[in-house]
Order: sequence, then structure tokens, then C-alpha cells
Amino acid sequence: MIQITLPDGSTREYPGPVTVAEVAASIGAGLAKAALAGKIDGKVVDTSHTITANAPLSIITAKDADGLEVIRHSTAHLLAYAVKQLFPEAQVTIGPVIENGFFYDFSYKRPFTPEDLVAIEKRMAELAAKDEPVTRRVLPRDEAVAHFKGIGEHYKAEIIGSIPAGEDVSLYAEGGFEDLCRGPHVPSTGKLKFFKLMKVAGAYWRGDHRNEMLQRIYGTAWATKDELQQYLTMLEEAEKRDHRKLGRELDLFHIDEHSPGTVFWHPKGWTVWQEVEQYMRRVYRDNGYQEVKGPQILDAALWEKTGHWEKYRENMFTTESEKRDYALKPMNCPGHILIYKQGIKSYRDLPLRFGEFGNCHRNEPTGGLHGIMRVRAFTQDDGHIFCTEDQIQDECVAFTTLLQKVYRDFGFTEIIYKLATRPEKRIGSEESWDKAEDALARGLRASGCDFEISPGDGAFYGPKIEYTLKDALGRQWQCGTMQVDPNMPERLDAEFVGEDGSRHRPIMLHRAIVGSLERFIGILIEQHSGALPAWLAPVQVAVLNITDSQADYARHVSKTLQNQGLRVELDLRNEKITYKIREHSMQKRPFIVVVGDKEKAAGAVAVRARGNHDLGVMSLEAFSQKVAQDIQNKS
Repeated sequence: MIQITLPDGSTREYPGPVTVAEVAASIGAGLAKAALAGKIDGKVVDTSHTITANAPLSIITAKDADGLEVIRHSTAHLLAYAVKQLFPEAQVTIGPVIENGFFYDFSYKRPFTPEDLVAIEKRMAELAAKDEPVTRRVLPRDEAVAHFKGIGEHYKAEIIGSIPAGEDVSLYAEGGFEDLCRGPHVPSTGKLKFFKLMKVAGAYWRGDHRNEMLQRIYGTAWATKDELQQYLTMLEEAEKRDHRKLGRELDLFHIDEHSPGTVFWHPKGWTVWQEVEQYMRRVYRDNGYQEVKGPQILDAALWEKTGHWEKYRENMFTTESEKRDYALKPMNCPGHILIYKQGIKSYRDLPLRFGEFGNCHRNEPTGGLHGIMRVRAFTQDDGHIFCTEDQIQDECVAFTTLLQKVYRDFGFTEIIYKLATRPEKRIGSEESWDKAEDALARGLRASGCDFEISPGDGAFYGPKIEYTLKDALGRQWQCGTMQVDPNMPERLDAEFVGEDGSRHRPIMLHRAIVGSLERFIGILIEQHSGALPAWLAPVQVAVLNITDSQADYARHVSKTLQNQGLRVELDLRNEKITYKIREHSMQKRPFIVVVGDKEKAAGAVAVRARGNHDLGVMSLEAFSQKVAQDIQNKS
């Protein structure tokens, strides 16, 4: 007898080996119809998988996260099936699941066009409607290589050829198409209903720029029609909010081919930058950080000591002078240790908190650059805390509380907390890892945070907390971090004199709140659709006159507001007032002030708030107080 334990703890017995599909059918016809896969001892398997011994089993349906993964995986194969039918000479390569969808890379003699995508998607729907069974078979590696060479799929043959000799490989077939894959897959193509092809992009074979450029077709797939539509609507909204588009329209910045991966900030964009930086500088000052500044270029010998030269050199910009090798810093940490080492430190000095708006450079591949979100030159709100093991928890609590306030002030209220624990390859004793992980966990609990564990995702030298914020569209951005590092102080020989009079190594906590200022400003632009709150807006008030007779009064209003510290733009152009209001509204000004003869006579202003809200006529003093209140409240 085979005993199957279900998620609710109940058990079912079968006289002999039984498939996942048969178990689902024995539970009910509805579950049998909905079953996409099974999960046995944490491993997802096909519904055709045969269970030969007692085991716990979950039936996976489209409602489960694992079910959505299987749908997307299978839809990638459906895409390749359709491409091979429409373009028989195309060769298939790889097609993995990615966030919110999948892609598949193809080698073909000409670029795929938008019209091709429409035709491919139509054929995918036709193939899905046939509800063809998806079947699995296993071949020895060499037989599989011969099989794919025989049908002209040389890329597949190369992939299989890289698998160790003597191993078996699994192949999945649907209709006239067969593909190499570990699986699992849906039982039949009819389970694939809600998908859409998104775009075509270039991708080098195996990610190596020396290899052939392939064509990557991206798609998305969902469990229901509503989920697909919600995702497509979100993408439309994201396109409207794209920071690159808004950066041009609002004249904030541009990226130039003369310096790829770096940002040219225009006056309005630099104003936003300064507001973010000065805000974070106040955060440093008010929370026990001492601001420091390290050099941009450091000797290669230092990077060798830290281990970066060996592991990270290809991502570093290097130079040479007087027969010495140097590198532009990709991070600020080593410089902070060198500052820490100047003079003897006592346990009484700890925790010692350094902060720096450090300019860093990383030689990111051109294909990975994205507006101001991913660049080669960036500035971090970088901080390092030198402390003892016993101080880690308190520092974690203080930092988490601070980070929460900063995110709230910038308009983010939902934060995801993850504790990344020890990886398989690591340094340090198990005792030190236990202490560090426990300190971070207790720090998060003391801060009232629910958190997830990310097993094995810590750095090789210590565990870390990842703070991920959610934006207005539900997208996740990992910005903040708190990392425990005993390794770099060891490598660079940092010490403090303990209460016992002997020398000890400090723990170094790497911490950031916004991370890269460039990336964070890009996130802010998209979060607010370019309509930044009054305290961040590059122009807070636009002052407009109706006719030339109010020009002097408009100048007086503008000057008065400027003297109160507001960022004001005065518009005295000889244009219709409706035209000027519309133009400043499109520039997303928080407030537009209009002055005509009545306002001039009364010493007042007519106020419009962003979103075409008419606030009526008020005294200049009352308006100033309102703007000041909005700025103070960061609303």
C-alpha cells in the first residue's frame, strides 16, 4: 500500500504506485481538472509523476505561486512551438521563467517584427486551443545530443553537450515540438490561456558579447484573464510614469552618449538632487553620524587586501600613474576603515558611525544600463557603523526606525523586510554567525517588523537585512540594507582597545537607506508620476500675471516668496493666462499663483493647487503659511 499525506493532514491509501493525476482524481473531479502539478517533499513534479513510496503531496493549481511558475514555464515552450511552426528555420536556445513572465531566445536570419509577434501570439492561442498533451521522456546525454543535431537544433545540442557524460536528460513534447527541459510542465496545452507577447530584444548567446546576437522574445502569462489585464494596465501606467520620459518632459536630466551610464543633471533636476541629499544630511546629523569624505581613486594594493581586486576587477575602472595601479572606488567601505584607523580607538568610542555621500563607479555592461536607475557613476548615502557584537541589535533597531521615517517622508508606506542568512560558502565561526543572525532578527522583532527569512542569501562574511519598498504600482525596489561584516576590519587590521585593555576587532555594519541617489530619485519620479510633493518639487510656486499692468505686483509677490525660502518661477510673458496656466500645470507645479487687477488692489493672490484645484483668493501671508505647512508636513 502507498500512503499519501495531504496538506490538511489527512491520508489516502492506494494499492500500488500512483500518479499525481490519479491522486487528484480520487479527491474530486474539480481538483483533477484544475491540477497543474504536484509537490512532493518540497519538489514540484508533473501530474504524470508516479509516486512509489509513502509521501506528503500537495496538488498544485493555478491559484498557487508554484502553479503560476509552471504556467509561465510551459508558455515559454508554447512560444517556441509556435515560432518553429511559423519560422521552421529558426533555432531555439533557452527559455526561462522571469519575474511576471518568461522569454525565449532564438537564432533567425532576420529580425522579428511587431507583425511577427502578432502572428506568433495568434498561433500560440491556436495551439493552446488544441489542448495537446505534454509528455516527458528521458534520454542518455549522447542520444539527446544526436537527436537535436539530427533535427538541426545545434544550440540545444551544444547545451546538452555541456552536461557531464553519462547523465540522462529529460525532454518534453507537445504536438510536433520537443524541447530539452527539467520540467515540470502543465499536463496539456489547454491549461495555457492568458498570455501576451511583449517585445523583442537582443541577447548574446550564453551572455557572452563575443558570441552571436540572438533575438529574445519576452512574454507574460497569468492564471486568470483579470490578472493579465491588471498587469497590462500596470505596464501602461508604468510607461506613463517612466522616469526617462518624465526627465525629458520636466527638464530634469539627460543621458548623453559622450559619457554612457552617467547623468547630466539640469538645474531643476539638480534642485531635486540637492533636496534629497540635504534631507539625508540632516538625517545623518540628527542620528549620531559623522559625515566624512574619502578619495575617488585608491591604490590597487588596498583593493587586493579587501579582496575586490581578485573578485571584482572587471567591474572596476582602473588607471595607472608612476607605475602604480589605481582604481576608481566602486564602494566606500575601505576608505571608511582607513579613516577609522587614524588614531587609537577605545571601546568607549563605539559605536562609531560614519556617513558619506560617496561617488562610486562601476563598469556596468552597456546592455544593463537603464536611465538613472542603473548607471556607471552614482552617489550612495553610504554609512558604516563600527561596533561590538553586543551592540549589533541596538544599532539594528535604531537604523530600522530611522529608515521607516525616511521612507514615510518620501511617500512610501509599505516596506518588506528580509533577513538573509549564512550561505554555503562563508567565513567565520558558526558561533559568530549565530550571534549575528540572532541580533538582526531580534532587532527586527524589537522594531515591530514582520520579516521573511532568505536562507543562504547572506554575504560570505555575514548576514544582512534587505529593506524593500513598494511603490504606487506595487513594484518592489530593494534600497535599504544592513550588513554585518567582521571580515573587512580583519583584512584591513582595524582595532579598538577593549575594557580589558587588550586589542579587539570591531564589527563593521554596512548600511544604506536610499542607496544610490540616482536610482532613488528615479524611483521617486515614477512613484509620484513626476508630481513631486512641494518640499521636493524643483519649482514650488509659479507666479503668473494676467496683463502687463500687474507685472510689478507679480515681481513683488515672487520676491516676497523667494525671500521666505521658496523656489519660485515668475512668468511675465505676454500670453493668455489660460495658456500659461495650462503650461505650468503640465510642468506639475505644486502651486500656481495668478495676479490680476483685483488681487493687486487687495494685496492678495488667486491660488491653484496641482490637479486643477482652485483654492480661491487669499492674502499673500495666508498663502505663504499654507505652502510652509505643506513643506513641513512633507505632503
